[in-house]
Amino acid sequence: MRATAPNRFPIPADMGDHGVVNLSVSSFDDLSARIAAARAEHGERRPGPADGRQPVHTVYVPADRFSRSTPADFGAEALRLLNTHTPGAGSFGAAFGLDPEVAGLVRERVAAKLSSEPVEDVRIDFEDGYGVRPDEEEDAHIAQVVEAVAAAYQVKGLPHYWGLRVKSFADGDHDRAMRTLDGFLTALRDRLGRLPGGFTITFPKVVTAGQVALFTEYLERLETALGLPSGILRFEIQVETPEAVIDEEGRATLPSILSAAAGRLTAAHFGVFDYTAALGLPPEEQRLDHPACDFARHVMQVALAGTGVRLSDGSTNVIPRNDGPDEVNAAWSVHAAHVRHSLRHGYYQGWDLHPAHLPSRYAAVYAFHLTGVDDVIGRVRAWYEQAGGAGGVLDEPATVKALVARLRRAVDCGALDESVLPASAPG
Repeated sequence: MRATAPNRFPIPADMGDHGVVNLSVSSFDDLSARIAAARAEHGERRPGPADGRQPVHTVYVPADRFSRSTPADFGAEALRLLNTHTPGAGSFGAAFGLDPEVAGLVRERVAAKLSSEPVEDVRIDFEDGYGVRPDEEEDAHIAQVVEAVAAAYQVKGLPHYWGLRVKSFADGDHDRAMRTLDGFLTALRDRLGRLPGGFTITFPKVVTAGQVALFTEYLERLETALGLPSGILRFEIQVETPEAVIDEEGRATLPSILSAAAGRLTAAHFGVFDYTAALGLPPEEQRLDHPACDFARHVMQVALAGTGVRLSDGSTNVIPRNDGPDEVNAAWSVHAAHVRHSLRHGYYQGWDLHPAHLPSRYAAVYAFHLTGVDDVIGRVRAWYEQAGGAGGVLDEPATVKALVARLRRAVDCGALDESVLPASAPG
């Protein structure tokens, strides 16, 4: 005869009214309140992705070379290179390694983009691309840049996003960095009477959260002195030192940097060459797609996921030495491969340094968005219509959000038309 196992949870004789569950704990109220408080605290720290459009690139231009027509000049030169070296869909597809099924459409839309909005974000550079110069010379270039920005603004020639990169607080150039930003903003206020929208500051070579706290304090003082609204001066950091990735205690540094920025941090941009040089990589291995860079980028993703701080990859330093087809196509091949590498790792923005980078940037980005887009649209529509999967894919709400975000990015950069977007995002 088999023994009967004891009933550890005996069923009460009286189950109560039908449909009513009897509970053993009389009240969860205290736990519920604490759970809600913990959820609210997490929501403050990780409010979700940033709202609005993210540029696909940031174009860095040395301050002494910036003029009111620089964005348009970049576009004109990029379009000339495109038409010279890839006059048709076949040559375009071959140059950028595209599927023939999408090459023609991608080329058409890249050409339109270079004609209408070649630069989505420009950073006028007073740091590495500009170098260290006498104060009188840099002051003169500040005045020159103010006039160029004012002239571009008045003819609607500024890109959607724009701003300055100042010198680092880590190299002993902090006085010059503050003088440059103050001088620029003061002169621009006097020239235009306002700060045009889309402005951001790039703060390079961050080593510690303390540097960010000091920069934040400086921006507060600057706003007060200029009569600007509190918090309007926002900035992005460049993660290009090992200390900005892992601190001396072995912890990710970026959460403390974010806290020190006091709500002003908009983005974190990875700096390929300073970072790989600091690790001791040989020059031939200092490249965007090195595994050491993947590690840093992944730490950045984990540390800043859900914080509303956007991520940007770094740059490719390969540019054509002349207009010869071998030179141009070689540069395009390397740059497009790097852009694809970034996209595969979830980095949708990067740096561009030369007009030749614009065709390869948009070719890679548009191909990424257009390849398989019918399947993406179908899965999103099926989810909304059926609250479930179609075509053998049972999508989770998080996956649908990612698919919708991909479509949103494609629309924002000009790869797709607004009509592909659903009316609202999944819950």
